[in-house]
This record gives sequence, C-alpha cells and structure tokens, in this order.
Amino acid sequence: MQLIFIFGPAAAGKLTVGRALAGLTGMPLFHNHLVVDAVTAVFPFGSAPFARLREHFWMKTFEEAAVAGRSLIFTFTPEATVAADFPQRVEQLVARHGGEVLFIALEIGREAQERRLVDESRAAFGKLRDLGLFRELRPQFEQCLAAMPAPRLSLDVETLQPEESALAISRLMSPRR
Repeated sequence: MQLIFIFGPAAAGKLTVGRALAGLTGMPLFHNHLVVDAVTAVFPFGSAPFARLREHFWMKTFEEAAVAGRSLIFTFTPEATVAADFPQRVEQLVARHGGEVLFIALEIGREAQERRLVDESRAAFGKLRDLGLFRELRPQFEQCLAAMPAPRLSLDVETLQPEESALAISRLMSPRR
C-alpha cells in the first residue's frame, strides 16, 4: 500500500494534480476538503471538535486503507489547526501495516499563488479565497510548511502542467499499487 501524500501551500493545485494522478493511476483521491467540508457542516473550522474529528477521519481512513492494502492519494495544506506531528504519525501508522508514504511537495511563487487564490474554481469546496486573510495568515502557513517531512519529490507547479506533475509522481510509485 502506498499513500501518496501531496502537500503544499494554498492554491498550489494539489487537488488538480491529485485528480490528474488519480486519472493516470486509477487510485482513489482522498482530498483534504472531503473531510474538512463534512466536519465544518457541524463545527466551525479550527474549533477543538473540528480539529479532533478531522484528524480522526483522516487517520481512520489511512489505517483502513493500509490494512486493506489499498493505495490512495491524499492532498494536504499544512496549517496551524493541524498537529505539527501529523505527517509523522501518518507515516508511522501506514508503516505499521506494511505500507509506505510518499511525501510530494508542490511549490508555487507568491504572485502566482495569489492569482490562483482568488480564482472562482476554489469556491466549490469553500477553499480560502480571501486575499487579505491569506496574507495575514501567510507566516503561519509558511512555518507549518517548513515543518513538513522532506519530500521524495518537489514539483514547481508554475512550470509543470498537472499531467506532467502526475507523471513525475507516478514514476516514484511501486508497481503494486
């Protein structure tokens, strides 16, 4: 089992790359907002119940997939409401069941990120689109990104098309998905 853990800053194109990788590999895409949207239907983003439930859903999904030997793609934006050791605990959990986590970093410059951040397509999942709030939170986002494990692969999404990024990721994956 492989967990393809795609992470990067807001508006880097994690969902777009994840979809391209899912199309290329046939692997399921368990993107960040599936759980975020479910939990925010009941609890406000960032509240203690929200953080506990979000992590519980993520971890239980990873564990069940690892037990079943079912590889998947996960997208993630490191931010302050997620425990700092979350990626390491995911890696340990998956490894306990014989699986492997491939950390993949998406990188984007500030100007391109801010252009993408306000794009209408981000409204579909209630993603952050407020440029003022984003600029206020940027130092926190950057600190959380810096604490992520070293990626197996870093991709510059300003120069690569999503399909090119997906192909590069697929080359790292074991053939027994």
